Amino acid sequence: MKKNYLAIFASGSGSNAEAIMKYFFHHSQIEIVLVLSNNERAYALERAKKYNVPSKIFTKTQLQNGEVNQWLKEVNITHLVLAGFLWLVPEIIVTAFPHRIINIHPSLLPKFGGKGMHGHKIHEAVVAAQEIETGITMHEVNERYDEGKILAQVKCAVLPTDDATTLGERVLKLEHEHYPKVIEAWVTSSADRPR
Repeated sequence: MKKNYLAIFASGSGSNAEAIMKYFFHHSQIEIVLVLSNNERAYALERAKKYNVPSKIFTKTQLQNGEVNQWLKEVNITHLVLAGFLWLVPEIIVTAFPHRIINIHPSLLPKFGGKGMHGHKIHEAVVAAQEIETGITMHEVNERYDEGKILAQVKCAVLPTDDATTLGERVLKLEHEHYPKVIEAWVTSSADRPR
């Protein structure tokens, strides 16, 4: 059985990164071997230590000039997972990992997606638009924000009493519960495709 090696890209607190590392700790087919961040103060780096996962910090230049790609090759990475990573993934990475980069977005894409739509801003926009439901979207990554193939969506109600904070808390619970399982299904189903 071929093992799959994953790298997580995170920019912030890393609660999704931790949920993923916890889920795949001692998994027979999938191992998280690297956490990468563009933010040296990202709490995701502390969370990585808890699971003995090495981490690296990179600059935009290192991401765009192929240096980060080289790091990924050195540890035989097969799939990339974005977990609260705010930069657009450059073409050099997308090309190196075709259909092997996954992201989670805290709305039901295509609604409330695109550049600048992340975190609290999304929940504020959902509440302001008086939506009756929202949720999470897990999708493959291409060279444009939030436009890759949708792999799964999970919905929840927007309550009349909700503000962006209460809604965000409910959506985050969905992320922690469903993202690792969707990653697992996506990785194992892609294992048969040529790399």
